[in-house]
Amino acid sequence: MRLWLVRHARVKLAGGLCYGASNVPADLEHTQAVANTLATVLPFGVPLWVSGLGRAQQLAAAVRAHRADLASPAVDLRLNEMNFGQWELQAWDAIPRHAFDSWMADFAHHRFGGAESSQEVIDRVACALSATRETGAEQAVWICHAGVIRAVHYLTAHGATTIEGVHQWPEHAPEPGGYIQITL
Repeated sequence: MRLWLVRHARVKLAGGLCYGASNVPADLEHTQAVANTLATVLPFGVPLWVSGLGRAQQLAAAVRAHRADLASPAVDLRLNEMNFGQWELQAWDAIPRHAFDSWMADFAHHRFGGAESSQEVIDRVACALSATRETGAEQAVWICHAGVIRAVHYLTAHGATTIEGVHQWPEHAPEPGGYIQITL
């Protein structure tokens, strides 16, 4: 199966803010530009899945406006970005150093911000991957977030195992509005 991993367009927030599970809107012009590009590259009739967050859903709707062959996307909350709890919408550089140190010391299980751990993200993305594979589709598109894309990279490299530490967390994810294709 070929999986297209598409990151939502740029958000309408000041730079340097933590905005994982926060439902912040994407920039409309950038969303439209990304949708124009995707409309020219996505295969005919490819099934779409989209996170439950508005910035991803904005892009899915904009792509579908150009492509009548694409069915309504299936909303899958497992494609949501990591929930950073109390650190949501806080400046990254204002988050206390000890909070990062605690997360890095137990990268798999520590709930940075108190809401969700890295391993919980990996596990829910693994379940979403299984569900996507079970459809039997040759190709699929996920419109999602950087953390989800990194979790997919982790899973393709290590399988559904517990992450040993931050050293195993993939660094690469497309810029907002970017996409990659992987073969599962």
